[in-house]
Parts: sequence; structure tokens; C-alpha cells
Amino acid sequence: MESDCIPFRETGYFSGLICDYLDQHAGLQQFYNRFPSLEAFGDQIKEKSAAYPKAHRKVLFDCLPEQYKGFEASKATVTNLKLLQNENTFTVVTGHQLNLFTGPLYFLYKIISTINLTKQLKEQYPGKHFVPVYWMATEDHDFDEINYFNFQGRKLQWNRNEGGAVGRMDTNGLEEVWKAFKEHLGPGNNARDLELLFKSAYLEHDTLAGATRYLANELFGPYGLVIIDGDDPVLKRLMIPIIEKDLLENATHKEVTRSIGNLKKLEKAYKVQVNPRKLNYFYLTDGLRERLEERNGRYHVLNTDLVFSQEEILKELNTHPERFSPNVITRPIYQEVILPNLCYIGGGGELAYWLQLKPAFDALDITFPVLLLRNSVLMVSKKQVRKMVKLDLKMADLFLKQSAFINKRIRQISNIEIDFSEQKDLLAKQFEDLYSLAEQTDQSFLGAVKAQEIKQKKGLDKLEKRLLKAQKRKLKDEVERMTALQDQLFPGKSLQERQLNFSEIYLELGAELIPALIRNLDPLDLRFSIITY
Repeated sequence: MESDCIPFRETGYFSGLICDYLDQHAGLQQFYNRFPSLEAFGDQIKEKSAAYPKAHRKVLFDCLPEQYKGFEASKATVTNLKLLQNENTFTVVTGHQLNLFTGPLYFLYKIISTINLTKQLKEQYPGKHFVPVYWMATEDHDFDEINYFNFQGRKLQWNRNEGGAVGRMDTNGLEEVWKAFKEHLGPGNNARDLELLFKSAYLEHDTLAGATRYLANELFGPYGLVIIDGDDPVLKRLMIPIIEKDLLENATHKEVTRSIGNLKKLEKAYKVQVNPRKLNYFYLTDGLRERLEERNGRYHVLNTDLVFSQEEILKELNTHPERFSPNVITRPIYQEVILPNLCYIGGGGELAYWLQLKPAFDALDITFPVLLLRNSVLMVSKKQVRKMVKLDLKMADLFLKQSAFINKRIRQISNIEIDFSEQKDLLAKQFEDLYSLAEQTDQSFLGAVKAQEIKQKKGLDKLEKRLLKAQKRKLKDEVERMTALQDQLFPGKSLQERQLNFSEIYLELGAELIPALIRNLDPLDLRFSIITY
């Protein structure tokens, strides 16, 4: 494999907020704790060491082996599970939904970024231990977001109507998806490996949480990945004081609202990623995950007949903390309460809402983690590279929106000059003389000159567009070949990593895929990676 990089800003696929964060824009510094660098982690370690309770570490250490019961953890993962009892052990975390068969490619990139950062931290701080953690979003209830994956232009989908937390769902019905997947895999050892992996994960485990744990463990267990399910009554008990504060004081809502206000005051108008609610928790039982809402001192579970008084909701919290499920605002708080965590690794959208949360962490006296944008990758085959060379295309141009890509390329290869800038400059000079003349006569003539200038400029723009269109027709074969290549690399006019499933590249690379990515990705590079395989 060969790798190259381009700045995230130049891809055109990342928000101004994230690009400014990567550039360490001064106005954003109040919204995070420390910018990711190996040196900055020294102070992060000290701060987290002082703030993380020993009692929480013991709960975590005792709890995780229970979660792994029935699963064969790798030797490296068992070592890391044991290390978590050590006060010199810290975590680096990424989180992700329970997408069917990992969903888009970036599931791999998130976890690989996490694994590689722990390796770099160990080299920098040899007296400490660093454990990569994948936090399964088992309590999420957005089933339609996770019930499919794309494979060779097809959408392989799991259809069912059951509600509630997706991690608790049984795996009934996934045999049909497996059969459809198997039918399109084709021959070869890599295809058989994928077929067996899907079957072992989804047809031999009872719940989606169990299937996902098995899958992630098979793919990344050799690198010591620890998988955590937050839907756990033992871990939830650590959140009781914080949930109680939210129920009684709407503490998180107040602090995050203030943070959003400060974000809006900045010179740049950044988009608000998520807005907090007065209560940022759901009520969770089997088949049910509905939002909690307080009205006139009573706590309602929406879309149900469940209503609690203040006394009753606090009793419910202390008796059944597992029934209180964090939303997107409070899940990060839950994560940082139970883990000796230094860093959260996520995509652009995730980091955008994390950047709204620091005041809530400060108010609760919880250490805010370092925020690191995960590795992003475009995988390009050698065959595709040969096509690029033959078409004389530059990789950066392929990131352009398709209309801009075509227009730029047509202007480059056309034997006719399509740029009318010279004619527009000449027209402007001619009208300068007319304006001088108009100033010597009445206002009506000046208006006529302005109208004529606008008309002729529009005429030149129209002629330029028509000439470009004519050249597109003339160079139709070239346009079709270049757009076909762009469509392969950017399926659905989107980043490859947001559309393709890892299985398509695994068919070509097999078991070498993940080791090769681990060798080629640097989580602290902070540029978009292009890997040729």
C-alpha cells in the first residue's frame, strides 16, 4: 500500500467548524480542553488521574469480565481488561452505532485511529498503560439508521418492526440478509471468510449487541480492543447523582444552552449540531425507549401512560438506574464518568456536538477529554490509479462536486479558450468611457448605460456557458470516463467511507486489510488519507 494526504479543508466535505478546530482557531479554544498532540496528553493524564475516582475503576474492572462472558476474548484484550485495575491505565475511546455488518467503512477507521493512538501514547509515556475502547451504542433506538449495509451497489436490509433499544433486539430475520449477501459474494477464500464472519456474528448470537461484540472482537481483538456496552445496571449506578441533578435542576440543559450561546457569538456563524432538552434522558425498558419530560412537577414518559411524581422518579432512579438512558448530550458525560478516559475519537458531526459540552463537564467537575477527529480515508485501487494517469487527472480534482469537476476539466483539455475573462475586462473598459460621458449629461442616460452594461455582461456569461456546454458534448467520451471514475471513488456523490462496506475491499485484500490500514494511518496527522492498494 502507498499513502498520501490532503488537508481536510481542501476536500470540501468537512464543516467550517471542524476545519477551524483543526487549525486551532483562537475563538474555539474556550470550547475544548486540550488540542490533540502527544505532548498535550501529559497534562491530560495528570488531570484525569486526579479526578477519576478509584471506586469507579473498581466497578469498571469488575463489570467488564461479566460483559465478556460467552465470548472468547483475545490474549491482548484479556491483558487490557486486567490492566484496567491499574491506576496507571487510561483509555482512548471511540463510539459507534450497531450498524449491520459494521455499516460504512469509517467504522474501521474509528477503531483503527483509537488503536494506533494508544500505541503512540505508550511510546511517549512508557510508564503508563493505554487501552483502546469501542463503546457500543446499544441504547440507541434509531433502527432505520443501522438496519442495512451497502454491498456492490445493493442495499442489504434487515426488516422488522420492533422498537426500543437496538442492542436488546433479537437477531431473528437476519438469516435472509445472510442468504442475500452470500448469493452476491462470488467465489474465493475471502468471500468464504466474509460469509462465515456474518453467519457467526448474526446467526449464532441472540441479540444485536452480542452479534456486534462478536464481530468487533473478531476484527480487532488481536489489537487488544476492549468493547463496552453502556446498557448495564452496574455501570449506570455510577450516574445516579448526575441524573438526579438533571431531573431536579436541568443542569445539563442550562450549561449546554449557555455554550451554544457563546458559540453563536463568535465571528463565524457555526451551525449548532444538537440542541439540549430540559431533560436529556430516555426511559428504557424492553421494547421501549421514550423521552422523559417534566411538566408541572410530574415526569412523563412520552407516548406511554407512565407518569411519576418527583419522589417516585427519584425512587425509580435509585432502584432501577438502568432504566434511565442518556441521549446524545448526556452519553458523553456517562462515558467519561465510568472510564479513566483521555481522548474521544469521532467524526466531524460527533466532534461538533462535543464542542458544545465543555461547560456541562466543568459544572459537574468531570474532566473534559481531548477531542480527536478520526482518520478519514479514500481507498484507491491500482487499476483506478492507472485510469487517473491515463486521463491525466489529479486526485484533488476528484474531490470536487461533479459539475465543478467536469467544468474544470473541460476548460483544461479543450482546444478552444472557454474563459471569457479577457472579453469581460474589455467590456468593462468600454463602459468606463461611457460612464464618463454619461456624467456630462442627464440621469436618464446614465440609467441607460447601466442597463446596457448589465445586459452585455449577462450576454457574455450566457455565451461562455453555451460554449462550455458545446465542448462537453464534443468531449463526451472524456466526460463519461472521468465521471465514471469519480462515481466509483465517491459513490452516491459522497465520501467513499460513508457509503462502502468494508467487505467490498476485503474481497480483494482479505485478512491483510486491517493490518495494512493500521500500518498506514496516523491518528495525529490530521489530514485526509488517500491509500492505494
